[in-house]
Amino acid sequence: MDQRVSFITLVVTDLEATRRFYVDGLGWEPELDVAGEVMMFWVADKVVLSLWAEAGFVAEVGHAPTRGGVPPITLAHNLATTEGVDTVLAQARAAGASEVKDAEQRDWGGYSGYFADPDGFRWEVAYNPGEIGQSVLP
Repeated sequence: MDQRVSFITLVVTDLEATRRFYVDGLGWEPELDVAGEVMMFWVADKVVLSLWAEAGFVAEVGHAPTRGGVPPITLAHNLATTEGVDTVLAQARAAGASEVKDAEQRDWGGYSGYFADPDGFRWEVAYNPGEIGQSVLP
């Protein structure tokens, strides 16, 4: 098996609220948008973020996802500067992010903060000066 990820799928409770956050608030452009079912966004070369309505997940997988608390996953958006981090966190706040944790200098040498989307999925917004952090920049 190749070592790669092709799709990252998040199950959302209200696809319309999710659309307002990602499309209207953050300005993302969906590659696929099926009302009431799914939205998909190119997020990297050959990587798609899929936001799937919970009803479709239940129909295909067979049971509802566990809800409550903070989902045990983070997604990260790396930027080339600390100023870029602050700008994206401000955009998330303006888009209605349910929680925004301002960025701070980290022990590992970077600078990062967090925001939550309408379903509580945490996005880390980071400047990572290390080799691997720089290698993921466009």
